[in-house]
Amino acid sequence: MAQRLEAQPGPAEIHHDWVRLRTLIFLRWTAIVGQLGAIFVAYFVYDIALDLALCLATVAAAIAANLVAIFLFPDTKRLTQPEAAATLMFDMAQLALLLSITGGMNNPFALLILVPVTIAATALERSATILLGLATMVMISIVAVVYLPLVSKTGEVIAVPDVFEFGYWLSIIIGVAFLGAYAHKVASEVRSMGDALRATQLALTREQKLTDLGGVVAAAAHELGTPLATIKLVSSELADELEDSPDLRDDALLIREQANRCRDILHSMGRVGKDDLHMRTAPIVAVLREAADPHLERGIEIHFDAHPIVEGLERQPTIYRYPELIHALRNFIQNAVDFAHSTVWVEAEWDDEEITVRISDDGKGYPTSVLNRIGDPFLQPRANAAERKGYEGMGLGVFIAKTLIERTGGRLTFSNGDAPFAPGAVTPARSGAVVEVVWPAARLVARDDAGLGLNQPIAV
Repeated sequence: MAQRLEAQPGPAEIHHDWVRLRTLIFLRWTAIVGQLGAIFVAYFVYDIALDLALCLATVAAAIAANLVAIFLFPDTKRLTQPEAAATLMFDMAQLALLLSITGGMNNPFALLILVPVTIAATALERSATILLGLATMVMISIVAVVYLPLVSKTGEVIAVPDVFEFGYWLSIIIGVAFLGAYAHKVASEVRSMGDALRATQLALTREQKLTDLGGVVAAAAHELGTPLATIKLVSSELADELEDSPDLRDDALLIREQANRCRDILHSMGRVGKDDLHMRTAPIVAVLREAADPHLERGIEIHFDAHPIVEGLERQPTIYRYPELIHALRNFIQNAVDFAHSTVWVEAEWDDEEITVRISDDGKGYPTSVLNRIGDPFLQPRANAAERKGYEGMGLGVFIAKTLIERTGGRLTFSNGDAPFAPGAVTPARSGAVVEVVWPAARLVARDDAGLGLNQPIAV
């Protein structure tokens, strides 16, 4: 199980038509109101001799862009990546031009140049965010060098000391890099978690649908059993009475044979259905065996063991067969079988307060570098065929299983076995990965009155 899990960069980012044009239009209107307010206050209240016509023309460009967007595109328009990047680039260029004609780094509103790149970091792909970040750094650097000074109407130049101007420019450059990287990282993690939770819900829905379908099949097998038995009986009697007509006797025997075949098919289909729906509770070892069933014939020996903790009852607890519980345990058992050398142990312990299930193997365990991160989405198992026996995935399996276990009230612990692997031992040491799940007994143990329940009627 060398490198059972290793950190992966995750799936390629996919962002298509996420940003609504109306959102950017609204933000631009907010910026326009703020720009006009700052210009008029500076000109009329603080008597700063701005080039009013040039400032208003620059703001008018943003107004024109908004009006064009409103009349040309519907309210439901969502921007593609290039369109959103171009829109934010325009906003950044418009603000940079306005800063350059209103004092450059002496303008306290120069910090607002961070807004477009921050929006890009939360909504766009990494490449577009880097492009906008570099463009912002270039533009603010040009503004720091090429600008119209702020002059009062009395002719007094308004400027900060050069060291403060340089520090202001440097802080904006650092802010672009830091805020862009930080916002993009957080937004990517939020999106990844959302994708992983959706995958979890899909997995649980699939498990529930399979359970429901199995119940329908079981009910159908039960209902069809009587008519098939009647067909078999009548065909046998006809065969006995048609000794003198070999052709008709063969037809009767064929009918009996096909009735037997239908019975066998319904029996095999209904067995899973009865297990899934009609038996809503089962002893804990039966549930563990059911979870491990798809992996019993894969060439790895799976040992089952169940025993009480000190002062626990000897009798196995009967637990609810939650679909999410079986799906999660099946995933952990599959992971153990994938990386085990020869043996996997599935053990259960219980007392009056808690139930513990422990899944371990004789592989090489988890890498210590990712041991504390197991359960994060897109922490991908190594897809090496020699180690993982042909399985390849996205790194969502453990996250889905962990989420489903927590939904049932369980607490998960991931660790490595303590003892070294001893190939010659009668019972190999549990040297590989260990997954331990602990539930409060009240959440998992079935009540005494939790029987099979009534058969559900089939609507025709």
